[in-house]
Amino acid sequence: MHVSSSVTKLSSVSKLSRFKRTLPALLIAGALAVGAPASYASAGTGAFSLQMQDHVPVAVRTGQAISAQALDANKQLKLGLVLPLRNESELDSLIAQLYDPGSPFYHHYLNSKEFTARFEPSQADYDKVVAWAKANNLSITATTANRHIVDVQGKVSDINRALHVTMRQYQHPTENRLFFAPDREPTVDLGVQLLHINGLDNYVRPFTHMRHRPASEQAQVAHASTGSGPGGNYLPSDIRAAYYGSGSLTGSGQTAAIFSYDGYQASDLSGYYSATGATDPGVAVNNVLVNGFSGACTNPSTGSSSCSDGEQILDIANLAGMAPGLTQILFYEGSSAGDILNQMASDDTASVISSSWGGGDFGSSDDSIYKEFQAQGQTFVNASGDAGSYTTSNWAPPSLDPYITDVGATDLTTSGPGGSWESETAWSDSSGGYLSSAGYSIPSYQQLAGVINSSNKGSTQYRNDPDIALEGNFDNPTYSNGQLETDVGGTSYAAPRLAGVIALANQQAAADGVGNIGFLNTALYNFGVGSNYHSYFHDITSGSNGGFKAVAGYDLVTGWGSPVGPAFISALVGTK
Repeated sequence: MHVSSSVTKLSSVSKLSRFKRTLPALLIAGALAVGAPASYASAGTGAFSLQMQDHVPVAVRTGQAISAQALDANKQLKLGLVLPLRNESELDSLIAQLYDPGSPFYHHYLNSKEFTARFEPSQADYDKVVAWAKANNLSITATTANRHIVDVQGKVSDINRALHVTMRQYQHPTENRLFFAPDREPTVDLGVQLLHINGLDNYVRPFTHMRHRPASEQAQVAHASTGSGPGGNYLPSDIRAAYYGSGSLTGSGQTAAIFSYDGYQASDLSGYYSATGATDPGVAVNNVLVNGFSGACTNPSTGSSSCSDGEQILDIANLAGMAPGLTQILFYEGSSAGDILNQMASDDTASVISSSWGGGDFGSSDDSIYKEFQAQGQTFVNASGDAGSYTTSNWAPPSLDPYITDVGATDLTTSGPGGSWESETAWSDSSGGYLSSAGYSIPSYQQLAGVINSSNKGSTQYRNDPDIALEGNFDNPTYSNGQLETDVGGTSYAAPRLAGVIALANQQAAADGVGNIGFLNTALYNFGVGSNYHSYFHDITSGSNGGFKAVAGYDLVTGWGSPVGPAFISALVGTK
C-alpha cells in the first residue's frame, strides 16, 4: 500500500467523475423529519445570542464541574465560526426527492459548487464574519471554499471580549484533569447569524471505538479460530469472503475517505501487513491535513504525546481489504470535527466516508454538513460505540445523529479461514439504544410500520441506534507503534468494513450509469420492512448489549443485521 506525502489541499488529487445533474429550482414539497434545529434570539441591534446549549458543558451548567480559575488571558485558542445554511427547507425537500425512488430526481446529486451557490451563506455574509473576526483581533487561519466555516485563532482575552464570555478552567468531574469552557453562552455583535462556535471547550476528549479484550474476558471462547490471521484472528480478506464471497467488484474507480482526529505512522501500516500476513492490496493512501494539522501521531484520547495509531491502521487496512481496487483512500486528519467534515464535503471527492471516533467537538451543528453529504451523494458511516446500551455517561456524538448511518458490531463465525459466512450473534459491547438527551426526535425512516415494536423495545419518540452491523468482536488484529496487537475489537472495525461494501456498490452503480448510493438509511429501512428483507440481511436474533436483546427484524444491538453482500449491493444499486 502506497502512502503519499501529506498534503493540505486536494488540488493535486483529481476528482472522479460522478453522476450529478442540477435540479430545477421548483422542487416537490416534502422533508425528512429529524428535529433539533439551531435556534437564535436577538440580543439587541446587530447582536445574536447563540442558544444552542452545547457551548457550555452540562457539567458546568449543573455545577458538577467546579471552577478552578480563569483561563490564562494570553493563551491562544483555535475556534471555528460556523455559519448556518440558507434555504434549508428547500434543501430538506431536495434531499427527500434525492432518496425517493419514485422521484424523477432520484440520485441526481448536486456537486459542491452547486450546493454552495444554493444553500451555503452568501459571500457578503461570509465576508462580514471575516471582517468581524479581524476587528476583534482574531487572526484568520483558514477560510473554506463552501463558505461554511471561518477558522480563527486568538488570545483568550480577545475571545472573552468578542464573545462576551469568561473562559475558565474547571475540574473535570470524572477525570483527573482541568478542562476549559466559557462560563455562559456566547453573544456576538455581528449582524450575521452564526450556527455554532467550535473549539470553545475541551470537556470531552476525542476517543476511538477500538477496544482490546479485557482481562476479565480472556477466558471466553471467541470465534477467532476461523480467521486467517495470527491466533485465528480475522484478516480483511476473511471479512470480504464472509460478507461478499468471491464476487468481482473491488471498488475500482472509487475514492473512499477516513475521518481521524490523529495522524499515524506509515511504518505501522506496512508493519500490519508484514506481521499479520495479510495481503497488501496496494491502495494509495493520500493524507489530507486540515487547517494546519501537523500529521503527527499524538494520541488525543489521553492527552499523551506518545503514538497509539492502532485505530488509524485498522481503519485503512479494513476499508482497503473490503474494497481492494479502490483508486485511493483519503485520510483526513485534524483537530476539529467540523473542519474535517466540512473539508470532506467541500472537496466532494470521496463517495463514502468512514469514522470510528467520538467526542471532541462533534455536535448537532455538524448536521448541516451531513446534509451536504446527502445532497452530494456521499455516504457517511459511523461506529456506534463499544459500551453496551447507551446511557448519558457512555454516549457521545456523532452516534445517534439521524443524518448519518450508525454501525454496530457482531460476533461472526465463518466456515474456516477465508471461508463463507456461517453464523452471527450480537457483540455484547455493541452500543445501541436511544436517549432523549441526545436531542433528536425519531426520523421518518424509523417511523415506517414494523420498525419499532414491543419486541425490540425501541423508542417511538427518539432516534434509535444502530442501523446495521458487521463483525467487531475481540478477534481482530491491528498494529500500533511498531507492535502487533491481536484480540482487538470494536465498532471501529465494523464501520470501515461497511464503507468498503458501499464502495463496491458505488462501483456497480457507476457501471450501470446510475448515481452513488449516498445516504444509506432510507434504503436500509425500506429494505428492512420489505418482503425481501432476509435476502439482503443476516437477521441476527441472539445476544444482547445489556439493555437490549437482538431479536427478529430491527433491534437496538445490530440494527437490521449484517449485509448479505451481493444481494445487498444489487438492491442498493437497483432500488429505482
